[in-house]
Amino acid sequence: MDFLEPDAFFDMASFVHRDVFAGCKYVWDVLGKISGYLEHHIEPNVADLKYFRRPLPKTVVMWRGEILEGGFEIIGGNVTEGKFLVSIGGEETYEAAVLWEGSVLWDEAIFIGPGAVVEPGALVKGPSIIGAHTEVRQGAYVRGQCIVGTGCIVGHTTEMKTSIMLDGAKAGHFAYIGDSLVGREANLGAGTKLANLKIRDQTIRVMAHGTRIVTNLRKFGAVLGDHAEIGCNAVTNPGTILGRGCQVFPLTSVRAGYYEPNSVIRG
Repeated sequence: MDFLEPDAFFDMASFVHRDVFAGCKYVWDVLGKISGYLEHHIEPNVADLKYFRRPLPKTVVMWRGEILEGGFEIIGGNVTEGKFLVSIGGEETYEAAVLWEGSVLWDEAIFIGPGAVVEPGALVKGPSIIGAHTEVRQGAYVRGQCIVGTGCIVGHTTEMKTSIMLDGAKAGHFAYIGDSLVGREANLGAGTKLANLKIRDQTIRVMAHGTRIVTNLRKFGAVLGDHAEIGCNAVTNPGTILGRGCQVFPLTSVRAGYYEPNSVIRG
């Protein structure tokens, strides 16, 4: 079933962490590989911060392998476009990561990429990778076992766990991303919920082209192919597989199963 392989959903030519998908027969198989991949590939860079499990008492900047508590000016700009400007010792750069006062890092097993911004009230648990020029907004909760690509948005009060967001994926407001894969430039409208656990707590099965496939996963949210879009306050049921370019109308409860690329799904 080539149409369920990772390459059918994602263009990973420029995705730094594409190797996590190596050997996956079905696209969702990668969910069981995230932990092992992070264990061997994460390069934590926050150990010198010294403030864990409590809000940062002051804004800090990460630049050239150092964590700076002063000597900088935050000018600002568009984070995901790589245009968030910081002046350090008179030198202006878009490659400095900013951890705002009031943000929380839970432990040391975290990598924050160049130009990323973590806003006040956001909480990040390891092991997690936050990619370059990614914005983790106020109140966001990254619960661990997460790989977030370049130029992504983990939005206001958005929660994610055991998930991958490819480059440019955005979940700007009030979303839940549980045990899910969000493709390149895919967008989750405000209030989107990628539900990951069946009410009867069963192994999740996927219906694709008339064949029911056992995933061997108790928790499995959704797969959103590249450029998929979900309207506000929509919910995908556990085991929803959206091909590239699919569109989901607002307020829709999406039945589990496989949807061909460019499908339009209405409530």
